[in-house]
Amino acid sequence: MVTSAPGKEMEDWLGAALDYIPQWLDYQMHQSEQPGCVIVIAHRGQVVLERAFGQADIVTGAPLTPRHRFRVASHSKTFSAAGVLKLREERKIALDDCAGRYVEGLHPAIAEATMAQLLSHSAGIVRDGPDGRQWQDARPFLSEAELRGDLASAPTIDANTRFKYSNHGFGLIGLVIEAVTGASYRDWTRRAIIEPAGLAETDPDMPLAATVPAARGHSSKLPLGRRVVIPGDNPTNALAAATGFVSTAGDLVRFFAQLDPVAENSILSSASRREMIRPQWRYPHTNVERYYGLGVSSGKTAEWEWFGHGGAFQGFASRSATLVDRSLAVSLVMNAVDGPADQWVEGVLHILATFAKGGAPTSKVRDWTGRWWTLWGAADLVPIGDKVVVATPSLPNPFTEASEITVSDEDHGHFIAAAGTARHGEPVRRVRRPEGQVGEIWFGGTRLVPEAEAAAELEARYGG
Repeated sequence: MVTSAPGKEMEDWLGAALDYIPQWLDYQMHQSEQPGCVIVIAHRGQVVLERAFGQADIVTGAPLTPRHRFRVASHSKTFSAAGVLKLREERKIALDDCAGRYVEGLHPAIAEATMAQLLSHSAGIVRDGPDGRQWQDARPFLSEAELRGDLASAPTIDANTRFKYSNHGFGLIGLVIEAVTGASYRDWTRRAIIEPAGLAETDPDMPLAATVPAARGHSSKLPLGRRVVIPGDNPTNALAAATGFVSTAGDLVRFFAQLDPVAENSILSSASRREMIRPQWRYPHTNVERYYGLGVSSGKTAEWEWFGHGGAFQGFASRSATLVDRSLAVSLVMNAVDGPADQWVEGVLHILATFAKGGAPTSKVRDWTGRWWTLWGAADLVPIGDKVVVATPSLPNPFTEASEITVSDEDHGHFIAAAGTARHGEPVRRVRRPEGQVGEIWFGGTRLVPEAEAAAELEARYGG
C-alpha cells in the first residue's frame, strides 16, 4: 500500500476516508473471491492512495502490484476523444466535420456523421458489426479492411435519435485521427496525448515489451465452477481507439484528474475539457441516471457529480471517476470478467461523501475502531466527526442505514441513530483484556469479537 500523508491542502476528513477505503475493499475482495484489484485515488492531481489486492495470475500465484498493466478497454474512448479535442485546438478538425471528409468508402449516412456524433455515440452506427466474436475471444479484433467493410453498410438507426454505444464508431474516430495526422493511431496518440500527460505506464494497444508486468485476465467461476486464465494480450488492431488501451490505475487516475476543468495542468484547455464532460445524451432504457458527453460518462453519486468512464475486456473490468468541483479522482482496475469495478467505485464515492459530510474524527472517538464479528458477519466501527458509525463491510455501500454511536467515556456509549429494526437508544460498551487492549464489544446484549475468535467459536460450535 502506498498512501501519501495528507498535506496542508488535503482536508482532514480525506485522510480518514483513505484509511477506511482499503479496509472495506479488502473485505469485498475476500467476500467476492476476486483474483485481483488495484485502486488509486488522486487529490489535486497527486496520488494520495495506491493499493493492490490479490493476485496477478491465479495459476502462478504472482502477487498483484500497482505497476501491473491491465486492459482498460473502453477507457480508450476518453483518450481518443481527448485526441480529437487536441486536434480541434490545433484547428485541424472541427466537431461538426463529417467523417466522410477524412475517410473514404463509408456508407453515405455514416459519411455524414459528425465528430460530435461519433464521440457521443449518437451516429446510429452498429455496436460491434455483424460478427462480434472478438468480444468472446473467438476471433481476432478487426483489421482496418474489415472495419472499413462494416462501415460501408448502413447505420443501424438514424443519427441524432438516441444514445447508442458503438465500438465501430470509435474505430472510425481512429481512422479519422490517422487521416488528419498522417501517422498511425498508436504512434500519434502516444506522442500527442500519452507522453504530454506524463503517463509512463500506458500504451494504446498490445503487445507490450516482455519486461513490462501485465496482469492476466480471468473468467468468472461459472459455468466451470472455477476461474480460468484469459491471457488478455491480444491486440485490438483497428479498434484500438475504442478498446485497445493498456494502463495502470495510477496512470488512469492521473489522466482523468487532468480532464477536470479546474485542473492546473492538462493536455487540453479548460474550454475543451468542459466540452468533453458536458452531457450530450441520457442513457436510455435504464433506471440509472447517467449521461454521455464526448468520450466520457457522467452522473451523480451521494449528491456528488462525477465524470469518467468504465471498461470491460475479456477477463478485465475497470472504472474511473473524477469528482466535479472537488479535485478528487478515483480509478479501479480488476482482472476478472465479473469484476464489480463499477459497484466498488460507487462504494468508494459513498465512503468519501460520508466522511466529507461528517468530518475527521475527534480525539474522543478516534480509537473506537476495528472490525468486530458475530455469527451474522462483520461490523466495522468507523469514527467520523464526533460519532462512531457502524459500517457493514459486506454491503456495496458500507454506510447504508448505518447506526451511529455517541461516546460518553473511554469505553461506553449508546446508539443515537439506528434503523427501526436495530438498537436505537441501547448501550454500547467495550470490554478490555487484562493487558489493556479492547477484546470485545457489546451492542446492547450482542457480543462482538475479533475475527480469529469468531472463527474459533464457529469451528468449535459447528465443526468442519
